Amino acid sequence: MKRKMTRMTIGGGSAVFRALFATVLLAMMPATTAAAWRTIATDQGKHVEIDRSSIKKDASGKSEALGRIVLDKPINDPKTSQSYRIIEALNRYDCSARSYSTLKRVYFKEEGDLLRQEEVRTQLEMPVRSGTLEDKLLREVCRPKPGAEAAEAASKMAEKVGAAAGELRKANEATLQKEAKKAVAPAPVAAKTEPKPMPAAAPPPAAKPAAPPPVAAPPVAVAPKPRGVKPHPPEIEHNLGTYAHAHIHWSYEGEGGPGNWGKLRSDYASCASGQRQSPIDIRDGIRVDLEPIQFAYRPSHFRVVDNGHTVQVAVGGSGISLLGKTYELVQFHFHRPSEERVNGRLFEMVVHLVHKAEDGKLAVVAVLLDKGKENPVVQTIWNNLPLEKNEEVTPPGLAVDVAQLLPENRSYYTYMGSLTTPPCSEGVLWLVLKQPQQISPEQLAIFSRLYNNNARPIQPSYSRLIKESR
Repeated sequence: MKRKMTRMTIGGGSAVFRALFATVLLAMMPATTAAAWRTIATDQGKHVEIDRSSIKKDASGKSEALGRIVLDKPINDPKTSQSYRIIEALNRYDCSARSYSTLKRVYFKEEGDLLRQEEVRTQLEMPVRSGTLEDKLLREVCRPKPGAEAAEAASKMAEKVGAAAGELRKANEATLQKEAKKAVAPAPVAAKTEPKPMPAAAPPPAAKPAAPPPVAAPPVAVAPKPRGVKPHPPEIEHNLGTYAHAHIHWSYEGEGGPGNWGKLRSDYASCASGQRQSPIDIRDGIRVDLEPIQFAYRPSHFRVVDNGHTVQVAVGGSGISLLGKTYELVQFHFHRPSEERVNGRLFEMVVHLVHKAEDGKLAVVAVLLDKGKENPVVQTIWNNLPLEKNEEVTPPGLAVDVAQLLPENRSYYTYMGSLTTPPCSEGVLWLVLKQPQQISPEQLAIFSRLYNNNARPIQPSYSRLIKESR
């Protein structure tokens, strides 16, 4: 689920208002006027720049920085019916978690000529994928600054390394002394006879030279475990497994597949240990009078990206209300086959519509897709598929009506679950519509060429309460 800096949600105003607002904005953001822009990446028709002087730490320890995209050619802004060529964004970066969120965007017709600006009301923490433009920005923001700060950090690191080396040296010396005592101990009478073969489970005899080996190759690291040594506790075994898989990116098969997600990164641990994971086989629900979901879906401009895991579509201006709470529609994406099952039944595909409330809580509406007639919304998305992964397509002057994805019957199943992709965060409200929609065989074939299987396996339900409309 990924937002880019080019999303547009707030319209402009009159020329007088824009001029007045520009004055206020420049006063609020002095780094913009005095920015020393540095190009860090050049792509088709655009280049990405950052103002390193704007990088600063906030109260939480995260880094804020001002970046911008400069387009070779201006594009039309549907919000104002004018064109812009420069988009500046104030982003907050979590260097340790490799994620970012956008706080503000500013659109310029040309250098210094303000068109409009927007505050981002719902600030999503988006993971940063290696090799993307966001990755280049993150590296630039998070690399150490020269000077006293870097020297102090290096000094602290050296102290930690020295302390660790001291502990290793002590452990090494203790082991050497123990091995030396074994080597000089009186030999039993039976030692004069031909020695018996050692049991397979026992360690080999410890015949060590009198002089200790170099510290660079301590026996502690290479000698087999002596008898009586306890195995690693489960939490340490998990950390070792995480380290071993740290270089692998998550996927739906192979070493990065769902069975290893919990080992790839420490913040993916819920994928393996969570008790409220999704998807599940929806069965044995209690039939009650559920409150209807209030859909407020409107035609919207959209942005399509193939993010390497699915086809994802960002939209704006739509949302749902349920139990007195409002959720904004952030994006929707596709899985083949359906991730969830209903009484054991698997569907051809599913579209997940991801919503977020002001308090950060997520609600996902799942629309199951069965083979049948052509789906107009799906065809609109397929018509605008990007040619490359992680490249965006924002069709000018074209809107998509997300309401057409919904079936006529809005009854649903509901349960508490998680994201179905890493980090598998729990506390997600799932709303699975009971009536499937249709998708044509040709549309299925197109998605299958991109992703023939991008569904997480069914997770244990752990006796979760499931409710359904009666």
